[in-house]
Amino acid sequence: MTLKNIKLYYFDAQGRAELTRIILAAAGVKYEDIRYTFQTWPAEKSKMPFGQLPVISVDGKMFGQSLAIATFVAKEAGFYPKNNLDGLKVDQVVQLGVDFQTAAVKAFFEKDEAKKSVYEKELKEVEVPKYLDIFEKLLKESGTGYFVGTTLTLADFCIYDLVAMMIGRGVLSTSKHPLVDGLVKKIESNPNVKTYLANRKKTDF
Repeated sequence: MTLKNIKLYYFDAQGRAELTRIILAAAGVKYEDIRYTFQTWPAEKSKMPFGQLPVISVDGKMFGQSLAIATFVAKEAGFYPKNNLDGLKVDQVVQLGVDFQTAAVKAFFEKDEAKKSVYEKELKEVEVPKYLDIFEKLLKESGTGYFVGTTLTLADFCIYDLVAMMIGRGVLSTSKHPLVDGLVKKIESNPNVKTYLANRKKTDF
């Protein structure tokens, strides 16, 4: 495992870096969590590979793109299958998570109040039920309590991060999706993750 001398750069928020933070926490990896405010960020932007966040530094070399970062960390920490077909299954779930996140972000960050109201209604009444049903179906097909195999993978962390965030925002409930609810509880009961969540800084997003 090469998860040494790690620095993670992001805003002072959960956002697109939180998935990686949770995986690092589960793996018990120590790293430097560097956070920028919207005031300090402009002076640092040009130092980042693509002028955006999150960024991970591995032994002094910087890399960008949130899912690339999370996938690398998951692989190095043993939370990604060695078998390519199982890897495809994991990536499939992660991509579904990206689609779900896209729908949520549109509703959360729309500035036009009229459009925001429409997007929020669509999110709660269409997108949330659709994706929770999909995740429940995939977990049922797996039959193990995990999306792929019998241990935690990137897929589980990815959907947990999204679902927990939306629960926190009051957007969804897992009460009608027992397998998704079970996955959430499984991850939150992981000793390392439980400690991380108990000490996690509360932020606006």
